[in-house]
Amino acid sequence: MKKEIHPEYFSQAIIKCACGKEIKVGSTQKELNVEICDSCHPFFTGQDKVLDTAGRVEKFRAKRAAAGPAVKSKTAKKAEKKQKRDAVKKES
Repeated sequence: MKKEIHPEYFSQAIIKCACGKEIKVGSTQKELNVEICDSCHPFFTGQDKVLDTAGRVEKFRAKRAAAGPAVKSKTAKKAEKKQKRDAVKKES
């Protein structure tokens, strides 16, 4: 292994969750902060919990509404093209 190119390794790094749980693991960072862990994740707890940090869902909905009408899906575009082709064939 080459010397002086690898980051420092901390064998007792601490992961701190927003719920207050602390976990000790090995990492290249001395301390990590996470929003969710196995103690508070809905998959493991069975409780349904919405995590909306900094209003991301509302921001997304506002951007989507400001963008105007919805973009047509591929199937809708194909159906529209087919209708046009059928109309041209009927005229012929």
